[in-house]
Amino acid sequence: MLVLEPLSEDQIGRIVEHALEDRERGLGNVVDGIDKKAMAALVAFSGGDARRALNTLEQAAILAKGGGKKVRTITLSDIEKASQRRMLRYDRAGEEHYNIISAIHKSMRGSDPDAALYWFTRMLEGGEDPLYIARRVVRFAAEDIGIADSHALQVAIAATEAYRFLGTPEGELAIAQAIVYCATAPKSNSVYTAYSNARRDARQYGELPVPLHIRNAPTSLMKELGYGRGYIYDHETEDRFSGQEHLPDKLRGTVYYHPTGFGYEKLVGERLKWWSEQKRKIHEEKKDKENTSD
Repeated sequence: MLVLEPLSEDQIGRIVEHALEDRERGLGNVVDGIDKKAMAALVAFSGGDARRALNTLEQAAILAKGGGKKVRTITLSDIEKASQRRMLRYDRAGEEHYNIISAIHKSMRGSDPDAALYWFTRMLEGGEDPLYIARRVVRFAAEDIGIADSHALQVAIAATEAYRFLGTPEGELAIAQAIVYCATAPKSNSVYTAYSNARRDARQYGELPVPLHIRNAPTSLMKELGYGRGYIYDHETEDRFSGQEHLPDKLRGTVYYHPTGFGYEKLVGERLKWWSEQKRKIHEEKKDKENTSD
């Protein structure tokens, strides 16, 4: 695999100077050089791509020459007109597209709003569809924040709808707001990990039967077969918690969701710990009653 790295600014500068000095195959007979500001803008615009630099230089030379015969120096205005807009090196269908969206995602994950905003604007300046970025922010809110801050998903979806309503450029600010919110929110991939592990077991173990006591029993036959028998309505218990088993027997005791100690998940973790302790007590009491009856 051959990886092509961008040329340095000095290398691009030398290529441009050579093209301007060459009177046979270059632009030596067309223009009288290029001023410093124009050269700096051209080098920055090229993004390390010599072909882009030379194509832009040629267009700028045509503009500088105009319709007259007088040779003049290429100016910053010529470069800006030739490039039409100050586009940064970016290929919506190529490697740089995936590099920069990865940079946004990882900057948010790393709680770095400044870097996330920079890469966001890089994509916009490169002509990326803002809705594509908005969709990735929604994905990030669910994957990397989860219920550590459940508002993050709401903010991301609201930003997407705001962009649809306002369009460019006003709607881009809403996406920027969502990016900053997600970058500064507490992070957790616990839901993502739990979902992945549950999906793994669902595929590995196939169609494990639903425990009888939590099956739906709409007919008398189903009730006779034991569907729903022994089910305890949690709202009718003292602590609104029955401690019943809900997983198939083969997976009993499996824990998929492990909350972090950050944001709202800290409270969720405390709740789960309490429920787990209550469940243990309920099962011990049940065993004691069974042993006493024997």
